Amino acid sequence: MKRFLFILICFSLFSVSCKLEEMKETRELFPIRQNDRWGYIDKTGYVVIEPQFDDVADFSEGLAGILVDRKCGYIDKTGKIVIEPQFDVWTFNDIRMCNWEFSSFSEGLAMIKLDDKYGYINKSGKIVIETKFSLASNFSEGLALILDEDKWGYIDKTGKMVIEPQFHIDSSFSEGLACVATGWTNEKWGYIDKTGKVVIEPQFDDASNFHEELASVKIDGKYGYIDKTGKIVIEPQFDIACSFSEGLACVIDFSDSINVPSKCGYVDKTGEVVIELQFAQASNFSEGLALVQKSIGGIDAKYGYIDKTGKMVIEPQFEYCSEDFRGGLALVKEWDHVGEWKYGYINKGGEFVWKSSE
Repeated sequence: MKRFLFILICFSLFSVSCKLEEMKETRELFPIRQNDRWGYIDKTGYVVIEPQFDDVADFSEGLAGILVDRKCGYIDKTGKIVIEPQFDVWTFNDIRMCNWEFSSFSEGLAMIKLDDKYGYINKSGKIVIETKFSLASNFSEGLALILDEDKWGYIDKTGKMVIEPQFHIDSSFSEGLACVATGWTNEKWGYIDKTGKVVIEPQFDDASNFHEELASVKIDGKYGYIDKTGKIVIEPQFDIACSFSEGLACVIDFSDSINVPSKCGYVDKTGEVVIELQFAQASNFSEGLALVQKSIGGIDAKYGYIDKTGKMVIEPQFEYCSEDFRGGLALVKEWDHVGEWKYGYINKGGEFVWKSSE
């Protein structure tokens, strides 16, 4: 479960994160693609920003990244370009529908890339932290993770280095702590506070950030959960243990036989299994529902949504690349009658409010 890239539950084609490294804000506008151009709809499916851009990102703090001629800029919720496309984009990403990756605003700043170096702009488009870092992340809890000479450290919003680059692998801050690793090989994971002080000694084979006061860690090949004192509160017993979301966490047990599929289910914060391990793949809960797949192959290979009792409330009918609910809608993917991919947004009743015509 390494940094920056979402760790997808079970397999890399699954579109939801096991780790919740970035807590995304509720959607009000939803990206759509028509005639190879991108725009936005509202929750009712009404087109509020006509498809006109090469690619788009979700809105964050009132602005959304857009792609025009391979340069990134930003629009407001009326569709007006408020920061002209001028920044480089990076990382091919086809998990959703996008081909490009560019940063959203977080805590008033957005990460940008120019000439293979990363820095930050404010909402007027002014570069406020020079593009000088090899890699960087969005700001989280007042600090941003940056890579400088093969070591990770943290800067504040003035660009000042507040925790010197010293870690081999690192993460953004979450709930006041960040998990860090001490080496490239045989590394051990621990946790630091915002002063850089080690508050939980590096001792774990793997670790994730804290969410809802608990973090998953790996000990002797199995995952369990610790609290912020480093105390084990759910014994290591799972092959994968994802971050808590809405009081539950997805856990996975791998099969010892290639003929028996792995199983996913959910535990509460006491470690009690509240939804039996029965799914081939499963996501974290979002807005009361979770995306699951019953089986890897056959008729049960489709994806549907369950509630917190484990009841299937939207029957399996969608393909991989479907997403969690945000703002009352979820992006889903399916085959049409002529064998072509179709995308659309469904509401919590499983009804389409918008469907692509391509």
